Amino acid sequence: MKNKGIYVFFLFVCSCSFSQQNITWKDLSKIKFTDKYLLEYDDYFMYPTFSPSVKALEGKQIKIKGYFLDIIAKENTYMLSKGPMASCYFCGQGGPESAIELEFINKENFKTDDIVSITGILELNKDDIEHFNYILKECKGILVK
Repeated sequence: MKNKGIYVFFLFVCSCSFSQQNITWKDLSKIKFTDKYLLEYDDYFMYPTFSPSVKALEGKQIKIKGYFLDIIAKENTYMLSKGPMASCYFCGQGGPESAIELEFINKENFKTDDIVSITGILELNKDDIEHFNYILKECKGILVK
């Protein structure tokens, strides 16, 4: 009987280690921003402070649903947005927490405003203004019907 308990525990630990965590946009909204002046750009930028619950997601494989946006296809620049293109962060709706930069393993054949479910490893970015605050690496996705 003792060995059976160890076996069940081992299976539980393994399945937790390799499964993704389903999250929502509400989970990613737990972030605060402060303006920071950068001399080299002569402008202010919004710098994030991630909540402990968001920090706990860093480096984890997550899964989230949203709108696919093909920003600059030639440069493989894609994002997942809480809203469609007409109401995305860059169009004046929502904040930086409503967009995720996507780095695909293999580029999917999604079109702008397709509703997709994306799985990837979450990276939090608070310093590099050339990238989003949220980046999903090693992404895979499926079209949601």
